[in-house]
Amino acid sequence: MTSAIYLVKGRDKSLRRKHPWVFSRGIQRIEGEPTLGETVDVYANDGQWLAKAAYSPHSQIRARVWSFEKEDIDSAFFVKRIRQAQMLRDDFIERDGLTGYRLIAAESDGLPGITIDKYDNYLVCQLLSAGAEYQKDALVKALNTCFPDCHIYERSDVAVRKKEGLEERVGVLHGELPPKSVVIEENGIKINVDIVNGHKTGFYLDQRDSRFQSMKYVKDKDVLNCFSYTGGFGLYALKGGAKRVINADVSQPALDTAKFNAELNEFDISKKRAVFLNADVFKLLREYRDQGTKFDVVIMDPPKFAESKAQLTGACRGYKDINMLAMQILKPGGTLLTYSCSGLMEQALFQKIIADAALDAGRDVKFVERFEQAADHPTDTAYPEGFYLKGFACKVF
Repeated sequence: MTSAIYLVKGRDKSLRRKHPWVFSRGIQRIEGEPTLGETVDVYANDGQWLAKAAYSPHSQIRARVWSFEKEDIDSAFFVKRIRQAQMLRDDFIERDGLTGYRLIAAESDGLPGITIDKYDNYLVCQLLSAGAEYQKDALVKALNTCFPDCHIYERSDVAVRKKEGLEERVGVLHGELPPKSVVIEENGIKINVDIVNGHKTGFYLDQRDSRFQSMKYVKDKDVLNCFSYTGGFGLYALKGGAKRVINADVSQPALDTAKFNAELNEFDISKKRAVFLNADVFKLLREYRDQGTKFDVVIMDPPKFAESKAQLTGACRGYKDINMLAMQILKPGGTLLTYSCSGLMEQALFQKIIADAALDAGRDVKFVERFEQAADHPTDTAYPEGFYLKGFACKVF
């Protein structure tokens, strides 16, 4: 018999609105003894059936909803969800010439705790919830059904798994180990992805649209690309006709890949048109400011500064600091392209931080364009937490 969760009276409102989380404080009682990740039925306090969910005894999110319909959670269920997700993406995959994209965006695609990125013929999975781990075999079977020619690799090397009572895992789930270099293409640009050792699942696919939009600001400009990683924004700047691009990052292996990517696309990187600078961006920005070095465009795409609410105040200070420094090294009329991938950083708060940075920098700043995550990272209407990446194009005077 399937175990069951009964909610505290009045705590069913979010589920009735199709939000997929059940918090521990909202549970009145549990019938049965569900194991880690097992599928349970969720009932309202009055006994009305609400959903099927994965049970997670170690997490404050005690259950994550698989379905609001009475259906089996098996490989056929995952095939249905995967095909829905692929269909959602088909149009812009063809439009943008994508061979790398996010196939499954967790709760936003109805698969809580599951992220799957497709790089050419490799599917890279991050399984971050107890339910995702419990259903791994069914998921892999479904992926084999939908993509029979693809290899499947797991990159569940994320600390958040500990909150779910899980160990970090990496390795081949089906097929062959990914090679050191898997080349994908987006908007006519080739990008090398290191699936095994790269950040996240190998690359930041969510910034694709922002990279493309950045090209209209860079023609004949001196561009500083901060936190460049493997040079994504820098590649688009070169394609967009930038006079010079400095890619700055603290990781030399990432910079080596960035240079490889530039050569892969046969961009002219002679005579210092493209520079790959190993540097701490915070220190570098202060050095440029103190030296009086100026740029036409500064791209500011830092890693996530806030992993929890406790870190949000510190993250605000960090974002304000780097954006203030960026404004101080921009020529009058220059462009700041700045982003935050911290989901806890709401767009209105990020905009206020930029405004405060402008005051401290002593510069007049205008917001001229807004950005968000690429279309293969959708936000379900019932799950606003799926929106996390926000950015602005600012003119600085």
